[in-house]
Amino acid sequence: MKQLVNEVYSPIFTEKPRYFILMGGRGAGRSTVASQFANAKLVAPEYFRCAIMRYILGDIRNSIYREITDRAEENEIYGKLVINDSMMSISYGENSINAVGFRKSSSDQKSKLKSLASYNCVIIEEADEIPEEDFMQLDDSLRTIKGDITIILLLNPPAKNHWIIRRWFSLENSETQGFYKPVLKNDIKDIVAILTDYHVNEVNIAKASVTQYELYKDTKPDHYWNMIRGLVPETVKGKIYKNWEIIDSVPNEARLERYGLDFGYSNDPTAIDAVYRFNGAYIIDEVVNQLELSNKQIADTLTNLPRALIIADSAEPKSIDEIRNYGLNIIPSSKGKGSVLQGIQYVQDQKIFVTKRSKNILEEYDNYAWIVDKDSRVINEPSPIWNHHMDAVRYAIVSCTNTVKWKPNDPGGVKPLFEGMPG
Repeated sequence: MKQLVNEVYSPIFTEKPRYFILMGGRGAGRSTVASQFANAKLVAPEYFRCAIMRYILGDIRNSIYREITDRAEENEIYGKLVINDSMMSISYGENSINAVGFRKSSSDQKSKLKSLASYNCVIIEEADEIPEEDFMQLDDSLRTIKGDITIILLLNPPAKNHWIIRRWFSLENSETQGFYKPVLKNDIKDIVAILTDYHVNEVNIAKASVTQYELYKDTKPDHYWNMIRGLVPETVKGKIYKNWEIIDSVPNEARLERYGLDFGYSNDPTAIDAVYRFNGAYIIDEVVNQLELSNKQIADTLTNLPRALIIADSAEPKSIDEIRNYGLNIIPSSKGKGSVLQGIQYVQDQKIFVTKRSKNILEEYDNYAWIVDKDSRVINEPSPIWNHHMDAVRYAIVSCTNTVKWKPNDPGGVKPLFEGMPG
């Protein structure tokens, strides 16, 4: 089988690191070369078991799975493959490619990522959607000795505080304020990063599309520098919460109001956050971020904390009842049509501080955003990821109906929260 591969991506076929990161602007042909690699390895004599992945299982069908089957038809090997289209599974002899989602659906908070111990290749499309804990679980499960392990991450550049950027890249100032050039860290080993934009693939792009890309420079500059040219933005597009401030610790004078509890287990961590009131503002302090906690363990943790009303995810009534039976004061969060959006708006109106030890809260705060569609339009619906602590915080704060709003410019209002506080 002969394939015409864009030369810039040749390291995928010639080098053998554990990680390949293909990152940059649209139209660069990243999915195409990943599908070429998958086809080549599928029909080769060496052992090859590949998982093609996205955060939501159903999203794979019209993306990387379709790319792979399209390449198979172009290379005239489609008829030689055993294809189960409903399962998104492709095999050739003992080798196979299988679709695997981190979640079955956007509302699935309980699915357990099945073991991939026998797989030696993973291709993750839209890798910036994947939380770091999920990626670590996947990475740790790949341990076969039957072939070299290869993990290919395909993505547009996420915001500068995203775990992929922090883990593998340094950032250099660009010509555009608020955007950075990603550069692979010098001390990183076992990884190849290929950073591209449409210019490396312009021969395969219609001139009208190129014209449209360049028009964005004037009409939608943020979209242009991030999604077209592949620079790293200061903040995620559609960021929901802004202007939260970091403090060293909770002051002794602060009053504990609530605990917010978002349930998790296998893939998602259980998130518990303490919410305090001080001078008319809220202070958030992370208490728990842990996988595979039973309800008994959650109850034991809360029992050993200073007592306060616990507001928990209303989607888990059995868990709430079980924890209540351990003698804890716990109630479900408010629910109903529009309650999530109303709750987000309420939290947006508050002055909020976060303790610097609350690392998972801060990571979610940096990445929690409204859904952005394929045309880069922000939809009035929060993303189903980066939301465990954000949900817990919302449950707790919304329940505090006697909130005094922070009015920094009101001469008769409360004094600034940070006066007399560490940090």
